Amino acid sequence: MEIVKVWSEDGAGKVLEVPADMTARDMCQLLVYKSHCVDDSAWTLVEHHPILGLERCLEDHEVVVQVQASMSTDSKFLFRKNYAKYEFFRNPLNFFPEQMVAWCQESDGSIPQSQLLQNFLNSSSCPEIQGFLHIKDPGRKSWKKLYMFLRRSGLYYSTKGTSKEPRHLQLLSDLEESNMFTIITGRKLYNAPTDFQFCIKPSKGRGDFKELKMLCAEDEQSRTCWMTAFRLLKFGIVLYQSYNIPQQRKSNLQPFSAPVRSVSENSLVAMDFSGRTGRVIDNPVEAQSAALEEGQTWRKRSQRMNVLGSPSPLHTSSLSTVIHRTQVWFHGRIMRDEAHRMITQQGLVDGLFLLRDSQSNPKAYVLTLCHHQKIKHFQILPLEEDGQVFFSLDDGATKFTDLIHLVEFYQLNRGVLPCKLKHPCTTVAL
Repeated sequence: MEIVKVWSEDGAGKVLEVPADMTARDMCQLLVYKSHCVDDSAWTLVEHHPILGLERCLEDHEVVVQVQASMSTDSKFLFRKNYAKYEFFRNPLNFFPEQMVAWCQESDGSIPQSQLLQNFLNSSSCPEIQGFLHIKDPGRKSWKKLYMFLRRSGLYYSTKGTSKEPRHLQLLSDLEESNMFTIITGRKLYNAPTDFQFCIKPSKGRGDFKELKMLCAEDEQSRTCWMTAFRLLKFGIVLYQSYNIPQQRKSNLQPFSAPVRSVSENSLVAMDFSGRTGRVIDNPVEAQSAALEEGQTWRKRSQRMNVLGSPSPLHTSSLSTVIHRTQVWFHGRIMRDEAHRMITQQGLVDGLFLLRDSQSNPKAYVLTLCHHQKIKHFQILPLEEDGQVFFSLDDGATKFTDLIHLVEFYQLNRGVLPCKLKHPCTTVAL
């Protein structure tokens, strides 16, 4: 058995004694069980290097103890959601712009886009990614722009414009002995020309600045393309097998009505009080059903109280302004930059969202939503009508008694938003 320490984003740590061959996926399931989260296969272990300003999500099949052995003393594992982990299997064409994908001469470019993923997973085919990237000069602050090619044999740059001739290609890094990281420190630490930085780091050895290959793309889509292709070319069919395991498990579960109401994955634990004593509900299917039932009971009770005239309008209004604070998608008084950081870290997939207090209007709220790898903000304003407070993000055309109602509606209807709300951006307390 080995000792591994994992941290949550609120700074709390949990020490675990685990088998030497435990994979990242098994470690996440263990943490899900111990922290009473709902396991939706989006949880991941993150290898975080604060001094270098780097991080990456471990692949589900990687052995945690082996990764830990190559980490420096300041590095640590974080437990976090990443909804984009396997998104390229669901929407491959969004991840690989046509102009960045090329094929070896024998395929004469006739491979259809629909077979793109099969060719990445098939070790006998020869897809490659091509395009301009900025690369940092080792030991200097300057960056230069080069035309690069990512193949199964490694990442190359051309010494003569966009030439692909073998005599003009120089190997920058192989895939086998390297891992690709996101640079999280912005432009400041490395003086990068854009915000879309990533880095190739040797997987063996603890690494320092000299060993890092610092790269920078022009936009988020091309950075995502390079990083996704690196994973596919390095790990191949193993990624598809990891993606399929939870899908198969889900299909084996009994069908149940998925709740519209948000289920807490944070510090709240699902409990069953139907017997004489309380019982913690460990089964996520049962927990979701219990949450749905509790939500409906609460709604009926509040509606009945309104009919009877029990609560004053003032009490009802004050309740509607605080009830959302129990929800995993609500993050209180965080700044716009922090909301950006959280959404980016949990994967730039359509429908990833959070709600927060507005910085400019103390009575209003902001919905932060990801769509097409861009993060957008929508202000939610309170409206008073007949002594009752409502909330709306479309100037009163659609009104809701509280923010939970609002989120439930936009989970089912796009309305004025670019897409439906799908994935709550959450943190977990270990």
